[in-house]
Amino acid sequence: MKAALSTRALLRSLLLVQAAAAGAIGLAAMRYGGLASPWLALGCGLAAVLLVRLLITANNFVMTARFASPTPAPFRIGPGAMLRLFAEEFMASMLQSSWFMVHAVARQRIYPGSTAPPVLLLHGYGCNSGYWAHLARHLDAARISHASLDLEPLLAGIDDFVPLVRRAADALCEASGAQRVIIVAHSMGGLVARAYLRAHGSARVAHVFTIGTPHHGTVLAGKGVGVNASQMQRQAGGEALESAWLRALGASESAATRALITSLYTHHDNIVAPQTSSVLEGARNIAFGGVGHVALCRNGRVLARLMDEIAKLSTPADIL
Repeated sequence: MKAALSTRALLRSLLLVQAAAAGAIGLAAMRYGGLASPWLALGCGLAAVLLVRLLITANNFVMTARFASPTPAPFRIGPGAMLRLFAEEFMASMLQSSWFMVHAVARQRIYPGSTAPPVLLLHGYGCNSGYWAHLARHLDAARISHASLDLEPLLAGIDDFVPLVRRAADALCEASGAQRVIIVAHSMGGLVARAYLRAHGSARVAHVFTIGTPHHGTVLAGKGVGVNASQMQRQAGGEALESAWLRALGASESAATRALITSLYTHHDNIVAPQTSSVLEGARNIAFGGVGHVALCRNGRVLARLMDEIAKLSTPADIL
């Protein structure tokens, strides 16, 4: 039986396809466009590939705009800030998919004597542990123990990831000497965290921070593939907006479970639509503006607030 395709392998394959496309466009530019310099021709090929990637990011913003929730007045931004938002999101997408996630290796980093509960990092749909490169640097600087893992197979159901989370949480507690972990989860990872709480309770969990998680689904999930994408779907209209899986997850949660969760989200999310889908009733909700979906966990404002929230949970009581 063949092993399931990993996100890392898929991204490397896509990079090879893009490199081949750039080379083919460069050759065509030399043969049919009259370019004499091979370097100039290659530059044209790379520019064409970057343009396609730019259009993909732009298309995400266009699609979410059709189903966007109203932006509250304090979070509305002008054309200049919107341009910066787009540039940051495009750069984040390029760096994640072309570097950090391509070279990702799930890791565990232990800092003996830390008074903060260790942090377990859960990435989102189509990503891997490399997504956390920027936050990991902040955790290292603060000497906070942490671990990341790859939620695979790529297209599995969200509940299929729960055993991975359980093993990772137990291993992190054992290695750090802590009784509980803080879960920090981006996008789909927040739903994985909630599914873990449904299956195993909160004995191992000090708190859950979800970042850009579609708690009530996203219309764009209909464009995705895999069981997990279907579970995150939200209809554009009608009585049953959320998927049956999301409705069942919500119905299973108590007020105490919701109180363990803080949802950080952006009113300019270009993947979660409507953006208020990230608002989870009974949880604490912290809104941002002027930042996109992929850029959430490399944006300075978001990371500063997250680290501040983690610091508030630091207490020797969580260490055995």
